Formats: sequence, structure tokens, C-alpha cells
Amino acid sequence: MSPITPEEQLHIISSGADKVVPEPLLLEKLKKGVSLNIKLGVDPTAPDIHLGHAVPLRKLRQFQDLGHRVTLIIGDGTALIGDPSGRNATRPQLSPEKIAENARTYVDQAFKILDPDRTALRYNSEWILSLEMADLLKLLSNFTVARILERDDFHKRYTEGRPIALHEFMYPVMQAYDSVVIGADVEIGGSDQLFNLLAGRELMEKMGMEPQVALTLPLLEGTDGVQKMSKSYGNYIGLTDEPNDMFGKVMSIPDELMVKYYQLASTEDVDAIDGIERGLAAGELHPNAVKRALGRNIVAAYYDAEAARAAEADFDLKFKKHGFPEDAPVVEVSLEPNEEGTVYFAKLLVEAKAAGSVSEARRLIDGGGVKIGGVALAPKSYSLDPSLLAHAEIQVGKKKFFRLP
Repeated sequence: MSPITPEEQLHIISSGADKVVPEPLLLEKLKKGVSLNIKLGVDPTAPDIHLGHAVPLRKLRQFQDLGHRVTLIIGDGTALIGDPSGRNATRPQLSPEKIAENARTYVDQAFKILDPDRTALRYNSEWILSLEMADLLKLLSNFTVARILERDDFHKRYTEGRPIALHEFMYPVMQAYDSVVIGADVEIGGSDQLFNLLAGRELMEKMGMEPQVALTLPLLEGTDGVQKMSKSYGNYIGLTDEPNDMFGKVMSIPDELMVKYYQLASTEDVDAIDGIERGLAAGELHPNAVKRALGRNIVAAYYDAEAARAAEADFDLKFKKHGFPEDAPVVEVSLEPNEEGTVYFAKLLVEAKAAGSVSEARRLIDGGGVKIGGVALAPKSYSLDPSLLAHAEIQVGKKKFFRLP
């Protein structure tokens, strides 16, 4: 076990957390001086994970570094139901084959963070799919429909007249049963998982067990600083992103989110993060330097220190020194002039896959987001003389670079 005091452990564990319910019980468990069993359940509904998904994994690693054990439950049983948390409609059910495929890549990525020697990997299909009907009915009898409808998402759907499939009611019960089976001391989840985690406490108490502590973590905003990190919003930083992309995306987050990213996504220890927060608030630390250190930390966590240094150098080449990357691809597009003797450059950007549509290309040009040879195009520069484009170096936004033939 860690030589630091239970109170010091509690400070580390609660850093960046949303809620610890109940916190006195967690301190009581820590004071026992034994290795606690920390649970995280994840449903493998997608093959790739990003920094937002990794937030609870980082908290698990903190527990491991303090000497505690982790049980990572792959919800290949609960995924057949589909977590209704935050949903306004029933999730489409995944096939067992798709769940198994997603689980393999999820586990590989999770062990970029977790210590395999202190992690018990379990699949909840072991106990969920083997439940006899009599056992299932007994388990379900521990919860009432009224209790389940207290969930915000279920309550909202019910009052709005949106359908709730009967199997969805089983999800929090099955997640709670996971805690009973593995004897969890603490369960970790996102802030949207509080109901499920408290259901685990309730079921453990009803079965005569010491209840788990529910520790929830805030949802991490993406690079836009507004929406939660999600592939569907295009604001994510993937664990399998290339180092240069990862560093560049970290540098694009708003300054006001830096401390939160340090708390939830970095490998810095809590005392160092507390110092960074104080230094920023006092104006003693420059935000750019702090963000660069964050970018290096996150890249090194998933690659190594050398990759982090190289990614920062690449960033400087592209943005700080206004250089043009040597490895920028040559995009083969026609520069044949039209009847007016010009090339419709807005359409060329679409053909080069630098813009999704002509209207988007026009918006980029009008906003000064397109440069030729390092010089931003003036607004309304949609058609250009071919001589300006031959062998030109094109930059679109902050991250897209290509050359023309």
C-alpha cells in the first residue's frame, strides 16, 4: 500500500472528481490500510476511444499508483441492452460479433493507461448471460418501476411520451449486479452514470454487503471548448491519433480548459497540477508554456518523450515559425482555366478534400483561413489566375497543407 496517509490519498482521488458519494465512507475504507477493489465497467459500443473515454481510466491509474486493485469490466453482456444514460431514444442493439470486435481494440487502448499487473479484466457476459430465470426475477425484485423512473433520462422520456423499451429498465440493475459479483469498494463513472452507480450501492446493501462508493467524473469538453468530446462533433483527441495531430489538437483547446485537461487527461501528479492552477491564476505562468507542457505530457503518455518533442517541433514549424511542412502532399487537380481565364479555386479546395463543400470553401476564404504561399487570400477570392496556383503551397485552416502540381 501507499505510504501516504488516507487523507492524502483522498485528496489525490477526489482531484478533478465531480462527486464522491459518500466521501466519509471512502475515507473510512482508505483507513483500513488494505488494497481496495476499484471498478469500472465499459460497454464496447465503438472500436476507438478518445481522451474523453480515457478520463475514468486515468482515475483508475491513480488508484493503482496508490496501491489499489482495479477490476475493468467489459460489458459484453450489458452492451446487448445498451446503456440508456443520456439517451432520448432506445439504442440500437449491437450483435455479439460487433461487441467482441470492439472489445478487443478497447482493451488494447485501455492498457496504454492501466497497469496490467494490477488490473483484473472481466467480461460481464460470464454472469449476466448465465442467469437462470428464477435468479433474474429475484434480482429484478430489488428495484421498483418508480425507482427506475427516477432516472433523469427515463423520467424525461416518460413525461414526453417517448417510448422506453422494457429491456432498458434492466440496464442499471445489471450494472449494479456487476458490483455485487466482483465485490467493488469503489465504482467510477462519468457524471451521467451517477444513477447507475448508486443503484450498485443500493443492491449491495440489500444483499448484505458493504456498499461501494460512487465516484463520478465530469465529462471532458472537446477541442471546441463547448461540446463534450465526441467523434460526432469532430472535437476529439483520439488515443490512436498520430503524435503531431495529438499535440496540435491539445494546443487548440481554450486556455480556460487547461487545468481540467491536466486533472482529467494528463499524467501529472496532483500537487504539480495544483501548482499549475495557482501559477496561472496569479499570472506567474504563461498559458502558452503551460499548454505546450500539457501537449508534451499527453503525447508522451501514449507514445514517448521523443515523439512529444518531435510533435512540438512540427507544431512550431507549421504555426510558430509559419513554415510549410516538407511532407505536405502534392494534390493532383486540374489547373485548366475556364472561359474567363481563371480557376474556380473554391471548387478546387473541395476536389483537394480541404473543404467539404464549395460553400464551406467560400466561408474559409472569406474568413482569411486559406493561404497561398503564406499569404491569406482576400475575401471573395473564389476564382484565381492559374499562374498563382502552379506549384503553389496551400494552407487551409490550421492543419491542412498541400501543394499543387
